[in-house]
Amino acid sequence: MDAGTALGFALPIGVAMAAIGSGLGLGKAVGSAMEAMGRQPEAAGKIQTGMIIGAAFIEALTIYALVTVFILQGKM
Repeated sequence: MDAGTALGFALPIGVAMAAIGSGLGLGKAVGSAMEAMGRQPEAAGKIQTGMIIGAAFIEALTIYALVTVFILQGKM
């Protein structure tokens, strides 16, 4: 198997792993934020702001993985 074929198999697997990790991370973050809001409703605004910023960072990492796949596909 040459390098191009190996890269062709590895790229979709890599982006799938990034998407799965992102989904698990977002699920945990949102679940914890909802639990915290349920315990302290008066702090819901601050908790929600932190959750949204964290979710944006998690999604950014997934987008970086996707961009990397597109760049590496151009090298094949």
